[in-house]
Amino acid sequence: MSLRTRLLILVIAAMLVPASLVGLRFVQNRSSEINAALANLAATADDIASDLDEKIQGTAQLHYGLSRARDLDTRDKAACSAFLSDVREEYPQFTGILTIDPDGSLFCDSLRTDRTLDLRDRAYFKQALVSRGVALEPVFGRLTGLSVLQIAYPVRSETGALKLVLLASFNLRKFAEFHDKRLLADKEILLIDSKGTVLVTPSGGSWTEPVGTSIAGSELLRFAAAPDRKAFQEVTDREGRTHVWAVAGRSPSTRDAGLYILVGRSKDGLVAAANRRLYEDMAILAVASLLLLAGVWILATVSVGRQVGRLAAMAKKLGLGDLSARIPQPHPRGELGGLMTLLNDTAESLQQQRAAIADLNQKLSQSQKMEAMGQLTGGVAHDFNNLLTVILGNAEHLADSLAGDKELHRIAGDIATAAERGSDLTRSLLAFARKQPLRPRDIDIAGKILDMEPLLRRTLGGHIECTFTLEPDLLMTSVDPGQLATALLNLVLNARDALPDGGKLTVEARNTSLGDSDLDVNGEPRPGDYVMVAVTDTGTGMTAEVTSRAFEPFFTTKEVGKGTGLGLSMVYGFVRQSGGLVQMQSEPGQGSVVRLFFPRLATPPSEQPLPAEPATAPDGSETILVVEDDDMVRAYVESELKVLGYNVVTRSNGPSALELLRQPGDIHLLFTDVVMPGGMFGPELARQAIQLRPELKVLFTSGYTHNPVKTPDGVGDARILTKPFRRKDLAAMLRSALSAPAR
Repeated sequence: MSLRTRLLILVIAAMLVPASLVGLRFVQNRSSEINAALANLAATADDIASDLDEKIQGTAQLHYGLSRARDLDTRDKAACSAFLSDVREEYPQFTGILTIDPDGSLFCDSLRTDRTLDLRDRAYFKQALVSRGVALEPVFGRLTGLSVLQIAYPVRSETGALKLVLLASFNLRKFAEFHDKRLLADKEILLIDSKGTVLVTPSGGSWTEPVGTSIAGSELLRFAAAPDRKAFQEVTDREGRTHVWAVAGRSPSTRDAGLYILVGRSKDGLVAAANRRLYEDMAILAVASLLLLAGVWILATVSVGRQVGRLAAMAKKLGLGDLSARIPQPHPRGELGGLMTLLNDTAESLQQQRAAIADLNQKLSQSQKMEAMGQLTGGVAHDFNNLLTVILGNAEHLADSLAGDKELHRIAGDIATAAERGSDLTRSLLAFARKQPLRPRDIDIAGKILDMEPLLRRTLGGHIECTFTLEPDLLMTSVDPGQLATALLNLVLNARDALPDGGKLTVEARNTSLGDSDLDVNGEPRPGDYVMVAVTDTGTGMTAEVTSRAFEPFFTTKEVGKGTGLGLSMVYGFVRQSGGLVQMQSEPGQGSVVRLFFPRLATPPSEQPLPAEPATAPDGSETILVVEDDDMVRAYVESELKVLGYNVVTRSNGPSALELLRQPGDIHLLFTDVVMPGGMFGPELARQAIQLRPELKVLFTSGYTHNPVKTPDGVGDARILTKPFRRKDLAAMLRSALSAPAR
């Protein structure tokens, strides 16, 4: 509905309402007000009776609980009275609580009067003798003299014999005073019994009969006791004042007990209220008739202005970038309400997009950080490997030259050992950087894990329970078996360190598929079909902050000297270089789980074993072309090859090596670095060299490669010697390459 239509309807209503109200108010209002007041009297009486029913039910439950109390199962009158006194203090609505012996004599009471009373004549006692439920009787208490509702409960043994009667005296005066405070000042409450005895009188001064007197035979008692009584009864007292009374008729408990609850009101006061409201309505109607038309326009203007102001405030917040701003409900109907809903939906959509962008930025930042660290560590490791090649080779020379001096020979050996340890360190860095030379093979990961089971159990020790869960039909995947074993061993060692007091470790392998919602440790989705290897422990676990940094190189939570911080980073680099992904979950005190996912093979692999390398002699006399950009490494390799008996020609880059190969002269093998400056890498050099000299053999060497060396067309099987290397490794690889059959 449009604003203009709403304004038109309001104007029409402003003209019709005064005329309609004038005619209807005079005819209906007075009688309806009187009828409503009369109905309110009956409802009030029924509400008071319902509350009394609840009090009776609550007392019955109290009796039931007291009947099972050990403190009542005694013939010690003083102890019994003391117990009941304590109970009464918790329930001040009772004037007293007492027990009656089966012969009708009072045994103990909460008032501790120590009086002797014979209660056999009481109706509630007679009823309790033959019933199993509560018995009720409105009376004046013999101990207190107050008007009470006696609520008696027979306590019987398991055979049904009467043990005693519990009696609680509910204070009717306090009950009436409580409800009198809740009523309007012009309403009165009267309680009488079936004999006409006045138990509680109204608090006002209009009632003349005192408490304890009888109104037997009166018109009011006949009205209250009539089974088919009218809803209301007008009663005129001796002074000529007329009251309208209503009696509660829906309470079975009060009816059976012979208690009548009446609520009355002066007839003059009841009619005067209706007349007063009529005069007020007439005055209001006169003023409203004059102001309604102007009020409609003013109210409409204010209403529209307020809604427009809400829209303007929302637009301002959105303009300042506060996408959490919303126009709160309620919204008006029509165009303004629709515009408010549209703005709220737009802000919600923009806020979700901003959150998604922030999440993507965080994932991108994490991915870029890991990639930058990988590039840095890979570059450092490459240069360091070149240095270690020279250090290790010269250490071997020194060791050979100083064989007669034990101390200097030992020092040369220590240098070589330190160089090999440095090589292990750079290998870990290259694994993280995903630039280590891999030798992938199509393998059954389950079989590899079973082969490693004895080693892993020895590594863990007897205080850790180790379980292997391997899927029977595990599919094949292409990974480097040696690097897989190293990665699995690293994960098991980390789990062992997290279980100093023992625990449980599970190694699992199964086929699985990942969707777009499955993220790796960088928060990136990599959907596809994988073979999963998981290592789960029940150890100390990690906080979210530690988990987020667990794969960073050199990050460790172990004590100084007990860890390099490269174990998980090497695992991460190996898996990523193998085309897979890593997931990790951990909570303090709940243990950790690391999952490695390797891509499945699309087709079954060939089962033919790789041909064995023929045994060859280390030395030779052939001519070798060495292409190496690092001067120290090139000089070292030249020296080593000459020691081994080879003829050596060196070049520092690919173009100069090709220029040499175009010239005449015997060259039997090309020994080239994989990564070199100048735009030509080792594989491209080998491809062009084979085109120039088809009989030429090729051997690659590298401190790292981005991927396993791909054999150029016509080169045959590619061999690679990883830096740093010892003289015996160099000699063996050269002989193997030179002894390979011609292409």
